Amino acid sequence: MVQQFRSRKRTEEYEAKTEAEIQKMIRERQVKIQENVTSITTPPPTKDWTKVNVYQSSYVEAVRTAVAQLEKTLGQEMKKQLCDAELRRIQQYAVDVTLDPDTAHPDLILSDDGKQVYDGEAHNDFPENNQRFSTYVCVLGKQHFSSGRFYYEVQVGGKADWDLGVARESIDRKGDLDLDTFSPNDGYWTIGLRNGKYWAAHPDVLLPVREELQTVGVFVDYEEGLVSFHDVETRVHLYSFTGCSFTERLYPYFSPCLNHGGTNSAPLIISPVNVVALNRDGGNMSSPPTCKRRHT
Repeated sequence: MVQQFRSRKRTEEYEAKTEAEIQKMIRERQVKIQENVTSITTPPPTKDWTKVNVYQSSYVEAVRTAVAQLEKTLGQEMKKQLCDAELRRIQQYAVDVTLDPDTAHPDLILSDDGKQVYDGEAHNDFPENNQRFSTYVCVLGKQHFSSGRFYYEVQVGGKADWDLGVARESIDRKGDLDLDTFSPNDGYWTIGLRNGKYWAAHPDVLLPVREELQTVGVFVDYEEGLVSFHDVETRVHLYSFTGCSFTERLYPYFSPCLNHGGTNSAPLIISPVNVVALNRDGGNMSSPPTCKRRHT
């Protein structure tokens, strides 16, 4: 019996020890699990970003750059849309312009339909009259305007020099003119190309034209005193004369400039305006002078 009692006691002690070890393992596992849970759910301590100036400065600068670029992109797109809408609006005032041979300098060659002109470098035996230019190689349109609005387009691509715009009826067509004479004060509202540079009211204003112009649109609002020029291909506004006081007839003005031995032989071409409907706003038309001097 004593032996049985000892055996039972050892068994109970073993079971108690085993149970204690199991409970210990359970407690240790619970502690480990709790530590893991805490490490996952507890956010890291808040960092004092005011002391990390380099990161804050870089972030702010990046945001400013992005916003500035967005504003620039949106501004350019909005400007493009506004210019396109404005050009579509003024194209509704398109008129049929033809060149007046009675005003053409003797060296100029005009097409039979009166839509093209270039310097032929040969003096033609044109009859002399008070309307003909004798100094500069230029020509006016047959049509004239003394009221309302009108618009026309001219192809200038491939030329090294040219002038175009409008002029008043009383301009000097015979005198020894100088390029400085071709200004609004003297009755000329024009833009042109010289030595690879585009200008308005030569030589007063250089135009920031990035690409070679192909077709130029000319718009006049007589009552508003406005003459504006537009790049038809890119739909960009080029330049405007504003606050003009018109008291005479206005004529479309063209100068293909000198041929220069063939380097500027391409013609100026009055081209049809590509609009669905034309809204001609009254008036008549004719033409004014342009470009470089040609002694006869």
